[in-house]
Amino acid sequence: MRGRSFCYTVLFATFVGAPPATRAQGAAPSLGKDEIATLAKVQVAIDIAHDSMDLQLAMVGNKKPEVQEALKEKLRAQIAEILRRNGMTEAQYKRGTFIVSTDTSLRRTYDGLIVQLTGAPLPGGYTPPPAGGGRGGRGGGAGATPPPIAVPAGAVGMHIGHVVNSFADTPNGMGLLPVAFAEARTAAQHAGLAGRAATLDGMKLHAGHVINAMDPTIVTTGPGLGYGMKKASLAVATHMELAAKAAGASQNVIMHAMHAATAARNAAAKADQVVALAKQVQAAATIAEATALLSRIVSLCNQVIAGVDEKGDGRITWQTGGLQQAQEHVNLMLAGEHLP
Repeated sequence: MRGRSFCYTVLFATFVGAPPATRAQGAAPSLGKDEIATLAKVQVAIDIAHDSMDLQLAMVGNKKPEVQEALKEKLRAQIAEILRRNGMTEAQYKRGTFIVSTDTSLRRTYDGLIVQLTGAPLPGGYTPPPAGGGRGGRGGGAGATPPPIAVPAGAVGMHIGHVVNSFADTPNGMGLLPVAFAEARTAAQHAGLAGRAATLDGMKLHAGHVINAMDPTIVTTGPGLGYGMKKASLAVATHMELAAKAAGASQNVIMHAMHAATAARNAAAKADQVVALAKQVQAAATIAEATALLSRIVSLCNQVIAGVDEKGDGRITWQTGGLQQAQEHVNLMLAGEHLP
């Protein structure tokens, strides 16, 4: 869903678009429960307006520049009206989205409200299918597990199921998107550990762990799952594109599948950058040299998950998104199919 993908923690970087007082004074602004509830309500309405307009902008008959600009102006007016109806200014909206993007506790409350309003799973909340049951599940294991995520019938659902529920060659038969998230988080964790290491050898060790999580064909042993964030992300993109091309795919599936695929490919491209920098850390001669490289790696690992706010307006769209946007558009796609 648009607007819900924020970078949870951007280390060694400045928050572009942060309120001046926050940057200058190091203050810790907060939001009350009612403010968070209003922000969530506004965000859902804005997301719906964006997705409706995306569909209109993509229509062949609306490709003329003057029509595109008229539609964009219509969207701006819709967003202004949404803010007005909810008694919120644009500045308050930007301040609120910044605060929930940088406060983990508030973010959990905010995400919970989004779930109540939309029925979509929490960001990063995919679970593997139950062992020995469900669509695409594998046998083995013990204990009760939740059912697999419902997907459409036929080839469309088969490819979506590979992304969210289960795939043949993944660890424990996990869905491709959960694998990508797990590997990305492992890479981010070890990038942080590398930055806090007391010795150059420690930095190099964790840099290798980052590479292992991103692409285990390069560093074959480490804390990752052995699949690789890059491989999983590219597979997400491939199966989203196959779902969009499959017979019977709805316009809802086609639109959101392509958005998810773009965001997943963005994440894979960032993985290449992370690996290249991690290799430089492994070759670094001094702690100072390695530290400078690791600051960039930490930022890129966050971008793999959250994407990039290129315009500095507090919004990350599928065009510049990462795994978070890929997941959110999968969620929107499944919600739009009105599955039981």
